[in-house]
Amino acid sequence: MQAAGQIPATLVAAPGMAPVPVVGSTITRQARRLYVGNIPFGCSEEEMMDYFNSQMHACHFSQAQGNPVLACQINLDKNFAFLEFRSIDETTQAMAFDGINFKGQSLKIRRPHDYQPMPGMSEQPNSAVAGVVSTVVQDSPHKIFVGGLPSYLNEDQVKELLMSFGQLRAFNLVKDSATGLSKGYAFCEYFDINLTDQAIAGLNGMQLGDKKLIVQRASVGARNSTMAAPVQIQVPGLQLSGGAGPPTEVLCLMNMVTPDELKDEEEYEDILDDIREECNKYGVVKSLEIPRPIEGVDVPGCGKVFVEFNSVIDCQKAQQNLTGRKFANRVVVTSYFDPDKYHRREF
Repeated sequence: MQAAGQIPATLVAAPGMAPVPVVGSTITRQARRLYVGNIPFGCSEEEMMDYFNSQMHACHFSQAQGNPVLACQINLDKNFAFLEFRSIDETTQAMAFDGINFKGQSLKIRRPHDYQPMPGMSEQPNSAVAGVVSTVVQDSPHKIFVGGLPSYLNEDQVKELLMSFGQLRAFNLVKDSATGLSKGYAFCEYFDINLTDQAIAGLNGMQLGDKKLIVQRASVGARNSTMAAPVQIQVPGLQLSGGAGPPTEVLCLMNMVTPDELKDEEEYEDILDDIREECNKYGVVKSLEIPRPIEGVDVPGCGKVFVEFNSVIDCQKAQQNLTGRKFANRVVVTSYFDPDKYHRREF
């Protein structure tokens, strides 16, 4: 009964909360409920409601005044709970909290087993998740395997590299359970599944320090759903000699600056000077472009650095010396860029 979401209707309502009108509440009840697994021992229903309500407000998922979570019931024997929300949309947004940490436990957020989508309703949480990235990467055709990661890269650095292509839905850097150190591979999924191929094409074979990344769909070469070690995943015909792609006179530097750092004019000028000075050590810099954020506009290439050198040889020298270097405590990733696109400002 509980596993199917068919728990009694005698739920704990949020203390002091004014009634929230829910159209067709009986009809939509299953669509407004979520299963929460792996909950910490001893937590109360009030604590869970308070926690999720605060998270919903903090991430701007709440679509009206008052608290989105109406009720909660905990099954202490089986260590799970059910949350009931006031609207279907807010329930869908809360799916983004899958893997969130509550009192030291990584929560599992799922639909009830007997859940049926309402006609015309979106099944995906809003892509603007205010930085909430699930630590549980579900098996799907769009799950990405990232192998060949240098062990010195931490979670934030790997995530930052991946997010240069777009917002992540989920990310997990696999670590040794005994030492807590990275095993050198990770799994991720993007909110926009159309970014999957772009990220694979952009990252696969990329040089990071003395290693080259192996990036592919996790389903390739792995028939089961368990996390396989990198050596077990075979990529037919993969050539790792490509590195950052065919050499050109334009170098793209990633994971070097963030859009926030480019907003302030003075800081932007300092960054330009620092990068130009560093790149001039390896050859003659003809031009330098760093697309800056514009409020309300999706600026192509924002956060990336494009450096045009006087020759391909100079660019290659810079690529070899800058890849894997640290800039503001971030590991720099490089790739060659099409000069024609650069001159047309197609970043």
